[in-house]
Amino acid sequence: MDRRTFSRSIAGLALGAAGLDRSIAAAAAAPEGQGVAPGVPFDLSVMLWTVFQKLPFEQRLERVSEAGYKKVELIGEYKGWSADDFKRANAKRKELGITFDTTAGLKHAVGNPKEREALLADVREVLPIMERIECPAVIIMSGNVVPGMPRDVQHDSCIEGLKAASALVEGKKINGQPVRLLLENIDPEENPRYYLTSVAEGFEVIRQVNHPQVRMLYDFYHEQIAEGNLIEKLEKNIDYVGLVHIADVPGRHAPGTGEINYANIFKKLAELKYDRIAAMEFLPLGDAVEELRSARDFAIRAGRV
Repeated sequence: MDRRTFSRSIAGLALGAAGLDRSIAAAAAAPEGQGVAPGVPFDLSVMLWTVFQKLPFEQRLERVSEAGYKKVELIGEYKGWSADDFKRANAKRKELGITFDTTAGLKHAVGNPKEREALLADVREVLPIMERIECPAVIIMSGNVVPGMPRDVQHDSCIEGLKAASALVEGKKINGQPVRLLLENIDPEENPRYYLTSVAEGFEVIRQVNHPQVRMLYDFYHEQIAEGNLIEKLEKNIDYVGLVHIADVPGRHAPGTGEINYANIFKKLAELKYDRIAAMEFLPLGDAVEELRSARDFAIRAGRV
C-alpha cells in the first residue's frame, strides 16, 4: 500500500514533543464513550495491518497496548483461525483492556450490481465472527470501476447495495453498540481502478442510503491525494462520518510528517464534537511503539477543547 518514499529527516516533526503532562499520560484509562482523554471527545485506535506484522497476533496487541491504545482495527487477521486461536485472541485483548472496533477484508464490494448477492453473503458470513470478537463495525468497499458501466449506474449500485446490506444489520448490536457498515474512499494513486475516489460522492451515497447504521469512513490520507479540501468536507458532513483514518501525505507516515495539517484536523474534530474513533493507519519510519505513542499524544493535545 505504501507507494511513495519519504525522507527520514522530517520523520519526527511534531511527534517528538517532550514533557507530556500527567493528564495525557493517564488518558489510556479514560472511560468508554468519553473520548481518549478529558476534554477530547473522540477516541483513538490502531489499524493493525500497519504495525508489528512479523509478530504473533497476541504480541501485536501487547505492543499496541504499550503505545497507549485500547482499540484495534482488523483486516481479516482472524481468517483461518481455529477455536483455540479465537480463545487466545479474546483472552489477550480482555487482559489488555483492548476492544476491536472495526474490521475489514470482505471479498466483494457494492459498486458492481452483479456482485450484490456475493457481498450480502460476505456480510452474513462476517457477522458471527464480529460477534465472536465483539467488533461492531465492518468496512465496505466500492470496488473497482466496471468497464463499460456508466458511473451513475455504479453510484446507484453503491446506494442499493448498502441499503440491502443495512437490512442484514438492522437493529443488531455487538458489545452494546449498533452494528455499522462503513463505506471507504481510496485515492486513485493507490488504486487507479477504484470507483469511489471522492469522499464527497461517498457522503452523497450515505445520504441517499439514509440509514443510521451506514456511515462514511473518511480517510484523510486518501482524500488529500484525491481531492484535498479536507476540513470543509468534514464540517459539511460530520453527521455522516462513522470513522476517520489518520496518515500523512506523502508516504502514509505519522501525522505531522507531511503536508496535512493534522493539528487543525484534530482540533476541528473536537470542535464538531466528533465522538467516534480516529484510527492511526500509518507506516512508522522508526520505532513503531514510540511513533504510535507520539501520534496519540499529538492527537490529544490538538483535540483538547
